[in-house]
Order: sequence, then C-alpha cells, then structure tokens
Amino acid sequence: MFLGEDLLAYLVLAFGAALCVGNFLAVVKPPERQLDDGNLRQAPVARSLFYAAIGLVAAVWALASLVS
Repeated sequence: MFLGEDLLAYLVLAFGAALCVGNFLAVVKPPERQLDDGNLRQAPVARSLFYAAIGLVAAVWALASLVS
C-alpha cells in the first residue's frame, strides 16, 4: 500500500495533534499585534478548548490504534 498500512492512523494522529496544540496555544498565547481590525484580539476560550479536546481525543485514539 502507498505510504504504509497505517496511513489513516498517522494522518488522524497528525491532524488531531495539530488541532489540539493550535487551539490550546491560541488561548494561552494570543498574537501580540493585530494585522487588521477584522480579527479578534483573543480566541474564544470555550470553543478553542472544546476543539483542543476533540483534537486530543483524536490523537490519543490514533496513537492507541498504532500501538495495539
């Protein structure tokens, strides 16, 4: 198979981890300067933490399927 047998699990692990880390960092360290007035000063906390939790679940699930 192209790129290995576990391609889907690796992709879910990568996207889940990126979703988790990106949303968590958007809450913890917002950008210092804004490029324009159309952007928010800070990310919505509840939505960002919810998306980070979804990413964490996906990454853990993919890691568990790769290990087992």
